[in-house]
Amino acid sequence: MRHPLKNKHPRRPDQEYGSEAISRFINTVMWDGKKDTARAVVYGALNKIKEQDLDPLETFETAIRNVSPLMEVRSRRVGGANYQVPREVPQQRRVSLAYRWLINAARAKKGKPMADKLADVKNEGAAIKKKDDMHRMADANKAFAHFAW
Repeated sequence: MRHPLKNKHPRRPDQEYGSEAISRFINTVMWDGKKDTARAVVYGALNKIKEQDLDPLETFETAIRNVSPLMEVRSRRVGGANYQVPREVPQQRRVSLAYRWLINAARAKKGKPMADKLADVKNEGAAIKKKDDMHRMADANKAFAHFAW
């Protein structure tokens, strides 16, 4: 039996932009409890976006929307066989995956500071490729959608 869902406490908005999404992104970027370093990286990236004459908050939200997956595959055991069953991704997980993929894609690049890597605002790259791969896999396994629970 599943446990009851826990109540989520509201997050504090970040200091500079007043956005809960940026506050959560800073927490995802944070490594070993170094929040000041994570803040410097994220605000540095947003300042670089501002230098390109773009709205940093709108650009950030657009990037998250572009990377967020709509469908994913989950493994389901039916009659001794494992099937990859496509499912719709809940909103909270969708955003979490987008944050994780963006950060991992930026960390995988070499030779530039993290703020510069996060500030690359193109609709291409490793994070978008990961989303497309997930959608492709869900589309390939849509024959097993009737196994969804």
